[in-house]
Amino acid sequence: GKLEIAAKVLTTPVVTRKERDSWNLSPVGPYALVIKFSLLVTPDVKSGNRKDIWNTEEVPEGSEFDDIWDPREQPEYEILFKQQVGAEDIFLGMSRKNPSTACCEDMLIKIKLPDTKSSDITLDIQDKILDLRTPKKKLLLHLPHPVDSKNGKACFISEKETLEVTLRMKREFDFINFA
Repeated sequence: GKLEIAAKVLTTPVVTRKERDSWNLSPVGPYALVIKFSLLVTPDVKSGNRKDIWNTEEVPEGSEFDDIWDPREQPEYEILFKQQVGAEDIFLGMSRKNPSTACCEDMLIKIKLPDTKSSDITLDIQDKILDLRTPKKKLLLHLPHPVDSKNGKACFISEKETLEVTLRMKREFDFINFA
């Protein structure tokens, strides 16, 4: 009776509405719980290759750069935020700018690279990732905000042995903050 139906529901990956209606069971009771449970457990296969282990949306951004077997150490770095202010902002408070990062336009990343020449640095910047490689150091940095990867500035200061990368941020509500 009902035990065989419950066993069939648990072993069948998908129960069709026609098959469920043919059982003539009341909607209240253990049957309803079993159906809800089986519908929760049933995977939703989207269009695409059924042999794929995961969807491309499930892979974290930048994971293709992450190499856990790379023995190079991570350099020290610092992320700072910059905003352009004028006298009317500082003395008169005429704009809506404040000291928070929401009013900053640029992100400045300072990376300390001791014993490195500028010709040894490889830098790749994408919308949310900074990838820096030198013979001795490696940095894969997931940026806190999306940036304009096509327009940025990088400057290696040999006296300080520091690479300074300035990137313009592209945030969703910047049109409100900078109006």
